[in-house]
Amino acid sequence: MIDGLFRRLGRPDPPDVDEPQADPLPPISPLQREEEFAAYTEDCRIFGFIQLDSERLTDTLNEREEFRLDSVLLVALDDGRAVEARELVVRRDEVLAIRAGGPRGNMARRSRTRPSPVILKIGPYTIHGYLHVPPGADPLQHIRHRKPMVPLTSAWIEYRANGEDHRARIGTIIVNRQLVEWVDRSRDEDVRMDLPVEQRYDPRAKDMTGYVRTALPLVAEREADVD
Repeated sequence: MIDGLFRRLGRPDPPDVDEPQADPLPPISPLQREEEFAAYTEDCRIFGFIQLDSERLTDTLNEREEFRLDSVLLVALDDGRAVEARELVVRRDEVLAIRAGGPRGNMARRSRTRPSPVILKIGPYTIHGYLHVPPGADPLQHIRHRKPMVPLTSAWIEYRANGEDHRARIGTIIVNRQLVEWVDRSRDEDVRMDLPVEQRYDPRAKDMTGYVRTALPLVAEREADVD
C-alpha cells in the first residue's frame, strides 16, 4: 500500500516543511518552463509549480519516476489541514492524477484518435472523461498498453474531502494508469454532465498566517494532446 503523501510530510500547524532526503535531481535547465501543478494523491491535494523539460506535462511525467515541485501547498482530504514546503520531491507512484494545462505540444506528433467515454476509480476518486484511442481500438485494452500517465479530456471528478462530497468539472486530467483500481466504458451523456468547475488554490497567494487561502476560479483549459 502506498503511504499517503500528507501523512509522509504533514505536521500540525508547521511554519514550514523542508523536503525529505532524496536522491538529487538534475539541475534545472534554463530552457525549462515553469507550469502550475495541481494533483490528487491518496490523502491530499497538491498545488505548486513544476519545471517542464518536455513539450507537454504528460511527457515530463512519463519520462521521470520523481520530480521536483516549488512553492508547494498540500491540503489534507480528511480535515482540510494545510502544509507548505518551499521545495518538494514527489515520486510518480505517489500521485494518482494531475490536472493538465500548459503547452499543447508539437503539431507534427498528433495522430488520429477517437474519444471514448470512460469511468474509472483511482484511490478515493472517481473520474469520468474521454480516453482518446486509435479508430477501432478497444479503449479498455488500449489503456493497459499506454505509458504510465494517460490523459482524459472533458473530465470531471468525484471525491470526499473535509467531510463533504465534491463533484466538479476539471477539464483535462492525467491519470496514473498503474494505480487505477478499475476502468469501464461510460456514456457521452454521463461525461457531458453540466457541473460546476472546480476551483484551485494559487500557491503563491499568501495571507498573514503563511497559508494559502485564496481560491481562484479555474479558467477554461485546452484539451490535451493525446497522441
